[in-house]
Amino acid sequence: MKRLVLLLLTLLSLLSFAKKVNIVILETSDLHGRLFAYDYAIDQPDKSAGIVKVATIIKEERAKNKNLILADNGDTVQDNSAELFNSEQVHPMVQALNDLKYDFWTLGNHEFNFEKEFLERNIKGFKGTVLSSNIIKDDGKTFVTPYVIKNIDGVRVAFVGMTPPHIPMWEASTPDHFAGLKFIEPADAVNNTLKEIDGKYDVLVGLFHIGRTDEKDGDGVHKLAEKFPQFDIIFGGHEHAVYVEKINGVTLIEPGSYGSNVAKGEITFDTVTKEKTVTAKNIPTKDVAEDEAMKKKFAYVDEKSKAYSNEVVGEVTETFIKNPDFITGGKEITTMPTAQLMETPVMELINEVQQHFAKSDVSSAALFNFGSNLEKGPFKRKDVAFIYKYTNTLMGVNITGENLLKYMEWSADYYNQLMPGDLTISFDENVRGYNYDMFYGIDYKIDITKPKGKRIIDAKINGKPVDKKKVYKLAINNYRFGTLLTLGLIKESDMYYDSYAELQDGGRVRDLIIKYITEEKNGKVTPVLKNNWKIVNYNFNNPLLEKLKEKVISGEIKIPASSDGRTLNVKSIKESEVK
Repeated sequence: MKRLVLLLLTLLSLLSFAKKVNIVILETSDLHGRLFAYDYAIDQPDKSAGIVKVATIIKEERAKNKNLILADNGDTVQDNSAELFNSEQVHPMVQALNDLKYDFWTLGNHEFNFEKEFLERNIKGFKGTVLSSNIIKDDGKTFVTPYVIKNIDGVRVAFVGMTPPHIPMWEASTPDHFAGLKFIEPADAVNNTLKEIDGKYDVLVGLFHIGRTDEKDGDGVHKLAEKFPQFDIIFGGHEHAVYVEKINGVTLIEPGSYGSNVAKGEITFDTVTKEKTVTAKNIPTKDVAEDEAMKKKFAYVDEKSKAYSNEVVGEVTETFIKNPDFITGGKEITTMPTAQLMETPVMELINEVQQHFAKSDVSSAALFNFGSNLEKGPFKRKDVAFIYKYTNTLMGVNITGENLLKYMEWSADYYNQLMPGDLTISFDENVRGYNYDMFYGIDYKIDITKPKGKRIIDAKINGKPVDKKKVYKLAINNYRFGTLLTLGLIKESDMYYDSYAELQDGGRVRDLIIKYITEEKNGKVTPVLKNNWKIVNYNFNNPLLEKLKEKVISGEIKIPASSDGRTLNVKSIKESEVK
């Protein structure tokens, strides 16, 4: 009887101390220099962007939740003219994170686009904790903090950071950016971390700058959730997607890019039963007011960025592309970009510049901004950023004719095979648009009625068929240099030109375009077509295309896009659908 009484008293005692702890985690990711709700590349406001809007949500949520944790998931200090402020002791984007009292900053891949000293300086300048569990120094220690366990109202919450492991490939042309570092596979890093923190946490949170799938067939957050159901919630990044999912009992969430959303994860933990409930949602910023204090403090960033963006560096003599959207003819790309279906002066200009500076036989470049165009009038810096979105540098490599053709076939994988009855050409949803390169200095045709790997025909350089055994000079950007290394089509020793090594920041492709126009073209930007490539066995003049235009504009037919919205036109429209 006494034992029963003691047991009851013990239970009553436990219940009296039992409580449910509510923990709220807010995450931003892929801000890419969007301090303000403004896109400096096109010199226009962006209502769904900017830390100035994110700040309003953060302050509202903090007022409602005492146990609030704030995290940024990387790709923070690059793009949108952010590089104008790289010389500041602490970059304005990092200052903004500090002002908003961010607890964590996970390193993304674009954090490594600049000198290592720049990154280290901003890591030191961040007042929270910089996370990544899979970046290892030569001495075996992690480059930054791999994980943090916070005691939140009596609940032990572990936060684990992760960075894409492919930086040595993406930054292959600038190895000094990651000197002394190696990047291990995410699953291996998670395994190591879980062993180290076993029994030391109640709630496990992933802060991963990783998409749902990995572009190199590694582990995305889907696979990581399958492998490690110990996680209660994983905040994703890198993919620029907006989603809330559950895989293997693990809640997954990503807030898109540029500050368009703030990801909110809410975890309720029962301190007696140890039961947990997890809910998640994305809070859009589009209709949120901007934080006036932050706008005032960083006004100098906005002013300098706009002034730089609008600096006139030449004159566009004629509009380059009359119908940027292939179906509607409009400026906004809602169906498919004309520039990915046929040769356009925009891509010719980029490749012409690359070929000039690399003194190459052939050049290749991708369409980074689907709506890329140059319109008649003043040629400003913002126009260059509009047609060339990234701060890539230029490389020149030696490549055999055989491997050049393999590279061209790899690029042509972008197209779905054209089947009988298809009215439109469509794109493989598993191939990003920035991985479709168009070539210059070589004449060729693409037959997309043929299967992948057999599409490049009649490839000639200077009127002669490509000699598989001959070595040609090829101009590519530093990102594609890493791709070709991974594909085994070139070796590091094949590099013969590096614009960054020669010109430092002036060697970025954007700056080379301006240098070429001002020094070689007397400031005149004129559309030119070489007519060196085309898609064959497709009727670009099919009268049904005009009927399709009417049905698309009326909303009767919608061109299919990928589930994440990043790849347009992933399935061909059949002639029968229009007839």
